[in-house]
Amino acid sequence: MKWQAGVAAFIMFSLPVVLLPRRVAVKFGELTGILFFHLFRRERIRSIENIKDSLSYFERKGGLNSAHGSPYAIARQTFAHYGKSMVEVLKLYYGFGGELIDNVEIRGLEHYRKACDRNKGIIFITGHCGNWELMALAFGARHAPVSVVAKRQSNQFFNSAVEKLRSNFRNGVIYADGAARKVFYELREKRIVGILLDKVVKPQEGAMVDFLGRPAWTPTMPAIIAEKTGVPLVPIFIHREGGRHVITISPEVQLAKDDTGKTDPVAVTQELTHYIEHYIQMHPSEWMWMYKRWKNV
Repeated sequence: MKWQAGVAAFIMFSLPVVLLPRRVAVKFGELTGILFFHLFRRERIRSIENIKDSLSYFERKGGLNSAHGSPYAIARQTFAHYGKSMVEVLKLYYGFGGELIDNVEIRGLEHYRKACDRNKGIIFITGHCGNWELMALAFGARHAPVSVVAKRQSNQFFNSAVEKLRSNFRNGVIYADGAARKVFYELREKRIVGILLDKVVKPQEGAMVDFLGRPAWTPTMPAIIAEKTGVPLVPIFIHREGGRHVITISPEVQLAKDDTGKTDPVAVTQELTHYIEHYIQMHPSEWMWMYKRWKNV
């Protein structure tokens, strides 16, 4: 009954919204996100506290732009951002997102093409930044398919919906349980794998690295695979700019070596994490502050 109620609520909410003009629908999503900010006290408090606990890190890096406002204001803007992102994804799911895909600007394609020349496949490194689902879908639709490593949803309907959405734009999903073997297979076929690096993992799956001034368990799989296969690690992010989205692709990250000349997976993971930290400093309201990033520490 709980599963069926979730499906019914999803359909009742989503269908009327996607039929609205894009700008109206996105505005509705923004207002819904703000409403959730006030309704969900636990997530609101967690977001504000996570921002406060990161301020000392930002100060060491030159501080946040004052235009972003207080931790409360940033947290509120974060909920608004994810409300807009949800509506955008719904538009794409129901087939009304063509304009959204077409309007995404992609910067740094030369770095992607240079990585392609290596002929080893590519690992795209990103985080819970901007509308990361739109980023993968836009890149898959306009350039090359991306298989994203993701956690399997407990609700089978939503799990199937995500799979359908990604397949409609030529993308795939690699579920986190047993992901390494499937990632190796995709890379052997010279394909692209997308990995969210700012997710909590078990100690046996990663290492403790510094994230926004605090230690956090972080997956080392991308660094280990890059060391074994030579596959390029390419940071990629998306942010809002006015009324559109911009994808930025950075040059391939060079693998850090230890004193013996071997690749140091922890140092590489820390270097990759710096890209996410820099993104958050530039676009603090577009990172998922309500996430329990520092648990299990």
